[in-house]
Amino acid sequence: MAFSRTYDGDEPVRVNKWLGQTGVCSRREAETLIADGLVTIDGEVVRDAGRKIEPGQTLTLNDTAQSALAAGMTILLHKPVGYVSGQPDPGKIPAVRLLKAPNRVGEGEVPARDASLPPIGRLDEDSRGLLLLSSDGVVAKAVIGPQSELDKEYLVVVDGQITEAKLGKLRHGLELNGKPLKPARVTQIEPQRLRFILTEGKYRQIRRMCELVGLEVTDLYRIRVGPLLLGDLPEGGWRHLTPDERDALIRQSAGN
Repeated sequence: MAFSRTYDGDEPVRVNKWLGQTGVCSRREAETLIADGLVTIDGEVVRDAGRKIEPGQTLTLNDTAQSALAAGMTILLHKPVGYVSGQPDPGKIPAVRLLKAPNRVGEGEVPARDASLPPIGRLDEDSRGLLLLSSDGVVAKAVIGPQSELDKEYLVVVDGQITEAKLGKLRHGLELNGKPLKPARVTQIEPQRLRFILTEGKYRQIRRMCELVGLEVTDLYRIRVGPLLLGDLPEGGWRHLTPDERDALIRQSAGN
């Protein structure tokens, strides 16, 4: 099905810039789609890469454009403890090693051993749960781009006494490397288990936040990235992202 969106801005904006801002595709990808005649505004094919869309006009990407944008591969993996997200130091095992046929859930090709599938949002070696590996630039921008509005959800087991004062600090008021953290949603769901929902992902953020209030993380489990749920995917298992999941990820990232 062709993709359509009505521009609701106040001022005209270049088509490639708007598509890039909304997370539908990169500016360069937009320029390629325009050059190939795959973009229309109110039914008129856009021929000029510098064309601006006016408030109230509707832009459409036809089926061919949609297929081209979805050509990249995105894998949802249940990463166990002991695997690193990206290129490892000597002696470390990269999570991409798990992408083998016996671990696959559902249909889809097994990535080639030398396939480039960088992690989209890292998960530490001593953490587990949902990890995205993708060659799709649009997905990468949706998850970790500077304009992304996606949140991530974690279940965290800690050692130490949990108090309302500590929970208050975890929710708002902490700094890392001299910079204030964005507000977080933190709730206690069991005597030593917390639920964190974050809209940012600094290096070992949750572990460092807990350290600042006298708590030690003993288990960190990511269960959600935006609309994507880990669900019952077994540990070490992986599956391909569906087209509907990709679309939902992009829409939610742009706040739609």
